Amino acid sequence: MSSDDKRRIPMIVTFLEMDAKPAALPPPAPRGKIAIIRAVNPPVHFYRYLYNTIGDAYYWVDRRKLSDTALAAIIQDAKVELYVLYTDGNPAGLAELDFREGSNGQLAYFGLMPEAVGKRLGYFFLYHAIANAWARPITKLLVNTCTLDHPRALPLYQRLGFAPYSREDRYIELP
Repeated sequence: MSSDDKRRIPMIVTFLEMDAKPAALPPPAPRGKIAIIRAVNPPVHFYRYLYNTIGDAYYWVDRRKLSDTALAAIIQDAKVELYVLYTDGNPAGLAELDFREGSNGQLAYFGLMPEAVGKRLGYFFLYHAIANAWARPITKLLVNTCTLDHPRALPLYQRLGFAPYSREDRYIELP
């Protein structure tokens, strides 16, 4: 195996969509001090901290390849919303909503900090991210996940009303 082959990891990407706000009832708030706060014009270093910490185990690399200027142009765009889940005053997750594609919304990134995984926060946070997306005038909400993501990601998206519409074999290029 050449050194170039070691930098490519195969994965299967599943693309999902939601055509209407889900009818699911809001989940009860988890125990403890919980807050979901929108980060308006988030500093690049703060975003990188969330993205890198949450995505490290799942090979999130796309945003790592961007310059600070290119990343700021995305995350500080008026049509991109970043929501941060806090538990006991500490960042516990991120949900990035992207409304730059016409009438479609995109759940561009969603995840929990490693210490927040397994504490029943995912459903609660995803429910509220979806509610925030549908508060905008969208006709469809899109998300994708892959076989490198947490094993409960795909079932969680489906539980909240996303339906798969396509799958693709891809490779991730490690930086």
